[in-house]
Amino acid sequence: MFISHHHADDARVTSLTNMLRRNALEIRNSSIRAKPANAEKLRKGLIAERTLKRLLRMKMSWASTVVVVIGKNTHKRPWVNWEIEMANRLGKRIVGVYEHGGTENDIPPALDKYGDAVVAWNSKNIIGAIEGRCDPQETPTGVERGTRVGSRGCAA
Repeated sequence: MFISHHHADDARVTSLTNMLRRNALEIRNSSIRAKPANAEKLRKGLIAERTLKRLLRMKMSWASTVVVVIGKNTHKRPWVNWEIEMANRLGKRIVGVYEHGGTENDIPPALDKYGDAVVAWNSKNIIGAIEGRCDPQETPTGVERGTRVGSRGCAA
């Protein structure tokens, strides 16, 4: 799994992976975390854009699913949109997960266009969407958004 997120949401990535493990889902997260040294290099422009894109493609290539953490202002992050577009080009399953406090307005445009599922912070629905058992398009409270024809909810 590759988890696309804004570096400010790193703590939510840890919460998400811990929740999935507690629910017996074996995961290997290949996303890039915002270690202070990495963040500083990026901020200073010391890593070429093409180098970063190559690294992200490599880390994403083996993953069957790309999970997008939808937090405050995720929709404004160009790298998150790029990762979603790349996941689509690579034929990956794309699942958006609202973090607590995330809103429908925070959904990145590429996720709205290419996402297979968008789910609330609910372990059952997140796991169902990751495993491809359901394709819900939910609000942050878990109510069906109704933006797609043929979406399969995670209800038993």
